[in-house]
Amino acid sequence: MTKLSISCLFATAAITLAAISSAYAAPPAKTGSSAKGDILTDEKGMALYTFDKDAGGKSACNGPCANNWPVLKADASDKPAENYTIITRDDGSRQWAYKGKPLYTFAKDQKPGDITGDGFFNGAWHLAKP
Repeated sequence: MTKLSISCLFATAAITLAAISSAYAAPPAKTGSSAKGDILTDEKGMALYTFDKDAGGKSACNGPCANNWPVLKADASDKPAENYTIITRDDGSRQWAYKGKPLYTFAKDQKPGDITGDGFFNGAWHLAKP
């Protein structure tokens, strides 16, 4: 084998390993516990919620709604993993979803463990559960 062939072989192996590791990236949410049982949380431990009006992998929470219910943002480099998918919002940004349901935090939750958004808006908001 020539040095060029060996270099190409190593480059191909490195690219393959990078693709495999990104395909099995850690999920974007964690499981935490609350007074209402196990829930999904963001990386800071804040409760995640789903919205009944979301349907078909699309968020119905835009504009002022998204100010009160900040989305769990997905970066351009993020890839779907396990039960987590990524949706594209009306403004073109990306948002994580769990089992097809877009994920949000609640602006009035101040610290990890707060779950004040559960049942909000006539019961349309729910804690995201694993």
